[in-house]
Amino acid sequence: MPELPEVEVVRGGVERWVVGRAFDGVEVLHPRSVRRHAAGPHDFAGRLSGRTADGAARRGKYLWLTLDSGDALLAHLGMSGQLLVQPEGAPAERHLRVRLPLPADGRELRFVDQRTFGHLMVAPLVEAPDGGVVPDVVAHIAPDPLDPLFDEDAFTAALRRKRTEVKRALLDQSLVSGIGNIYADEALWRARLHWARPASGLARAQVSLLLEQVREVLREALKEGGTSFDGLYVNVNGESGYFERGLKAYGRRGEPCERCATPIRRDAFMNRSSFSCPRCQPRPRGAARGA
Repeated sequence: MPELPEVEVVRGGVERWVVGRAFDGVEVLHPRSVRRHAAGPHDFAGRLSGRTADGAARRGKYLWLTLDSGDALLAHLGMSGQLLVQPEGAPAERHLRVRLPLPADGRELRFVDQRTFGHLMVAPLVEAPDGGVVPDVVAHIAPDPLDPLFDEDAFTAALRRKRTEVKRALLDQSLVSGIGNIYADEALWRARLHWARPASGLARAQVSLLLEQVREVLREALKEGGTSFDGLYVNVNGESGYFERGLKAYGRRGEPCERCATPIRRDAFMNRSSFSCPRCQPRPRGAARGA
């Protein structure tokens, strides 16, 4: 699942190639890709016809284009969604789901999605509780740690009230957005915290250190264009990210920890995996043992 760095890379590409251009002749080739647009594919295409994109924004794992109509074209990439900018007339991708031509520019924005877990929709913009202007369907999503609207004091207090593992709290998009399985593991490794540590037991200094490491790993991943494992995540030009080379914990089961050489451990977590160093990130007492 693309996380903040991957979505931000795509947002930047869309901003470069699509903002300032008008859509015309939008085609929905697979209705599942606009399933969240309640009025259906025809209405989706009609509400984009002749509309100009005047900005590109993101909150957590969602990105959107603001339109001159006052609405937004919202995209969630799901597990395999791609927003690609292609020349008009370029061969259609095998899993092309929505075609959004930009005729004045001789290009088109394409939504390609192998597994069809992602989606596009047109939604009205509203003011979120934190003061940001976002599509109404993502108003409940919290700002991410790189967002100027992110309130570190409020986050710290909310995290320390959580009666759950710290990693589960980091994945709660109503608490903090943009962090998924990969970057949670990487930040926890850097902060020397086990994923099963109770969030309520963290000292303020530990939360501050964890946030520092979250921001650091997100910024480093952004510089590398995000993390690509299977070719499903690419930027708007179809290029993969290279942060996989910099991963210290995630996906490194059995490999030596770069700090202490202890083999990295994999634990089962929420039908996924957590990777940690048994020595640098000691398991808290009473925590269930995973795989």
